[in-house]
Amino acid sequence: MKARVTVTLKPGVLDPQGQAIAQALGALGFEGVEAARQGKVIELDLAETDAARAEAAVRAMCEKLLANTVIETYAVELRP
Repeated sequence: MKARVTVTLKPGVLDPQGQAIAQALGALGFEGVEAARQGKVIELDLAETDAARAEAAVRAMCEKLLANTVIETYAVELRP
């Protein structure tokens, strides 16, 4: 089973990289970008075949290592 974890900053947390992206896009002529937020995507190949157990394991990984839950949120997507 494959898992994709998308980690992003919580609303209200300053995102200097996102601000730099928005400014750079404007400088390159892409008009209308009012704001940008950046994050990270982590893809995992899991030996687990049970979807519920796989999701529980990935959520535990996020809570312990993959996301700083004080300032970040995460979403888990599973695929066979």
